[in-house]
Amino acid sequence: MSNKILFITDPVSTLNVSKDTSLFMVEHAQRLGISSFQCETSDISFQNASVKACAYAIELKDKEILLQEASEDINLKDFKCVFMRKDPPVDQDYMNTLHLLDLASSEGANIINDPSAVKKFNEKIFALYFAKYIPNTIITSKVSEIKSFAQDFNEIVIKPLNGMGGESIYKLNEIGSEEEAIIEDLTNQGSTSIVGQEFLPEIYDGDFRILIINGKPFQKTLARIPQGGSFKGNLAAGGKGVAQDLKPHQEAVATEIGEVLVKNGILFAGLDMIGSKVTEINVTSPTCAREIFEQTGEDPIKELFSNL
Repeated sequence: MSNKILFITDPVSTLNVSKDTSLFMVEHAQRLGISSFQCETSDISFQNASVKACAYAIELKDKEILLQEASEDINLKDFKCVFMRKDPPVDQDYMNTLHLLDLASSEGANIINDPSAVKKFNEKIFALYFAKYIPNTIITSKVSEIKSFAQDFNEIVIKPLNGMGGESIYKLNEIGSEEEAIIEDLTNQGSTSIVGQEFLPEIYDGDFRILIINGKPFQKTLARIPQGGSFKGNLAAGGKGVAQDLKPHQEAVATEIGEVLVKNGILFAGLDMIGSKVTEINVTSPTCAREIFEQTGEDPIKELFSNL
């Protein structure tokens, strides 16, 4: 059995050591005596009849990232597992990498999460498979349809399908010329579909990140609470993360969704809930594990690794 793990991430220079879940995984691997390697999507290639990574050995010491100077070309099937942890957007380069990871999987590589599932389930659209739990939602590229949808609610939220971290999310309580211009811009003048949802006031109590590991919800959640008059709970948008116990209604919903996730090879996911509603299911690079551990002493990554 191989004793090395690969993490496919954004450039190391962009990763926040104090928050990044991928680096938290590297730390945990070190404690287990497992060697960690890192690369970017551009470092994945097909050569000599197999999928390889041009990867660098990576370690953490005193919150400092130590990256090996020389890279190694390693077959993906030679790793104990490969974590695809590149952040969205899921653009063409991202999709091309998923195609190669799919091929590597057919060669025997252990890819987490399953690349076919990541291709299939857009994080905003995946929640629609569980329609009874989602807020009133529209996905369309037509400005007229969004304006019509907005008439049924006091406030709505609009956001791109491939956004992350609270980027390009707008709360609208009326649609005048300025708001219409925002919609036109988000939809690329009516050519790109976006998400519109009823605004949920429960956001001010927290946008809850529930980690689902091997189909089961972790017992601690992170409530991401908007700050300073903002309606955005995302940590990247200034929200405050407060770890809390998993609530019974969250556990029931997450357990049902977890059964679907694990059947599709999604072993590590982040379910987002506002109040009783599901707003997103993150399958690309779920975060918040470090914050949960540091506040509670309960380690989601320890649980994840115990099932590898």
